[in-house]
Amino acid sequence: MSSSSYHSLEMKATMVQPKKKSAWKKEFAVSKVLAGILLIAATLFFIFPFYWVVSGSFKLQTVATTIPPEWFPLKPTMQNWTELFKNPVERWMFNSFIIALLEMTAICIVSSLAGYVLAKKSFPGRIVIFTMFVAAMALPKQVILVPLFTMLADFGWVNTYKGLILPAIGWPFGVFLMKQFAQTIPGELIEAAKIDGCSEMRLFTTIILPLLKPALGALAIFTFITSWNDYFSQLIMTRSTSMMTLPLGVATLRGEFTTNYGLLMAGAALASIPMIAIFLLFQKAFTQGITMGAVKG
Repeated sequence: MSSSSYHSLEMKATMVQPKKKSAWKKEFAVSKVLAGILLIAATLFFIFPFYWVVSGSFKLQTVATTIPPEWFPLKPTMQNWTELFKNPVERWMFNSFIIALLEMTAICIVSSLAGYVLAKKSFPGRIVIFTMFVAAMALPKQVILVPLFTMLADFGWVNTYKGLILPAIGWPFGVFLMKQFAQTIPGELIEAAKIDGCSEMRLFTTIILPLLKPALGALAIFTFITSWNDYFSQLIMTRSTSMMTLPLGVATLRGEFTTNYGLLMAGAALASIPMIAIFLLFQKAFTQGITMGAVKG
């Protein structure tokens, strides 16, 4: 082949290559725009129910039930919020917050201890115990509710904070999550700490717990939200209005024949504020837990 032919082939190659790069850049830009549009659409889809509840709390009953709906309150009113706080809402909020906060704290402590032991300690029956925890995750709460209520009634714990908090401490999902995460901790780090004379409790508090922080953040969010929304168990275990939680109290606002939906939306909007605050508080640790698990896997 002559030199002129080689030269022509080289020129064709140099002309084709930029076209491929430019086409790839265009495809990447289009896919990025489409991904952004899909994410915005998904965000609006999930935010809309919360917006509808908040906006409905500022509408009168006649406006809240009109068809076609009023997408934005043209004449906002505080009547629903004023009516809501005529009930013992502060007491309901206090009960919900105390129960959810204590459950979250106790579950995080117990689950981190149990997860660390099941992941890093060798003892007879370890696999059997972990299998029982995993099997318990598939067991509906309603199945154990009758024997649990009978046991709490024998202890005299019905309609008390103890009866609402203590049964939830051994949450199987929390132990499972912490055990799976604790397995990623290098065993050499634990052995080095023991060689340096670190006690078991100091090893757990100064080395293991900081490494479990992302998983603890995720568990704290799951636990708080689950406890805050645990309507069914709290309904069975409470007897008096003073022990009601906020979800139970909001449910009592429904009338026998008519329902003020604006009032219910005000209660629902108030009940959602602590859950959003907890998520924003632990969001960084929650995101770290997801990404760290993905990278290590």
